[in-house]
Amino acid sequence: MSAPNIVTPAGREHTDIRHVGETQLIVDDAEVADDDSSELGGSIASSQQTTSSIASSIWNFQLENGRTYHRYKEGNLQHELCLLTLDRTLGLAPPNDENSKVNRVLDLGTGTGLWTIDFGDVHPNAEVLGVDLSPPAAEAPPNPFDYIHSRFMTSSISNWERYIQNSFDNLTPGGYFELLEVGGQLQSDDNTLRPDSAVVKSGKLLIEACAILGRPFQSIPSLIDVMKEVGFVDIVMTKYKWPMNSWPKDPKHKLIGTWSLHNNLEGIEGWTMAAYTRALKWKKEEVQAFLVDVRNGLKDKSMHAYMPIYAIYGRKPE
Repeated sequence: MSAPNIVTPAGREHTDIRHVGETQLIVDDAEVADDDSSELGGSIASSQQTTSSIASSIWNFQLENGRTYHRYKEGNLQHELCLLTLDRTLGLAPPNDENSKVNRVLDLGTGTGLWTIDFGDVHPNAEVLGVDLSPPAAEAPPNPFDYIHSRFMTSSISNWERYIQNSFDNLTPGGYFELLEVGGQLQSDDNTLRPDSAVVKSGKLLIEACAILGRPFQSIPSLIDVMKEVGFVDIVMTKYKWPMNSWPKDPKHKLIGTWSLHNNLEGIEGWTMAAYTRALKWKKEEVQAFLVDVRNGLKDKSMHAYMPIYAIYGRKPE
């Protein structure tokens, strides 16, 4: 999917909202194996090899509750999920076009750095900087970046207005800011997502915990208004669906669901352990016992659930 070329008359705003796969996904009723791991085959092995090949200097570990945390979010599975979702492009904003000329690019929430590396491969003449937990703007010189890319920062940002304002302030005139964010709570279009299921409970508990810790989940569509307020124009929002597992019949969404399941199974303890023990005062053993039910729920194909994913970008006026 190529980024749209939008021409807006001077002095006027443009907001384009798009829904990809917004129609209800068709369920695959064919009998499938309980273990989705075979569907990934060599792709998972390739992803693991990528992980091991990343220079050790990017990792910064901290031991808590017997678990090793690193300052960079689980990146390899999520990066592949994003590529599948965006049809192998790194983003929807115009700077992602391979023929676009960009000088300096900032990647926020860079994770394991795969997006930064890939963007640099496509744009070898660009200087691409990646940071993860640090905010970008306060120490940067004015207007240094042609493109700022931000991914999966909800529950990591305490003040989204300031975050977006800082990003705006550190763009060159005509530069683009792009967000790719998760909606926060699972949804289903056919009411098969059971409210009393462990996966629903875990999401609500995580939202509660992050709010207590001062990093609440953000309503992503509402960020359009924030972007308008700070001065962005030509704003485009595109909504996608990440199925909870391989329940859809559509091959693309089935594959995305398979990757999504493995991403969640791999990441669920890291996403919940610190939040539940710090904010909700759970014991480590309580979290681990609860996550057994959560993992089983994630594999349940009778719940036709998906996570909404939003891509939003806007341009700083000339």
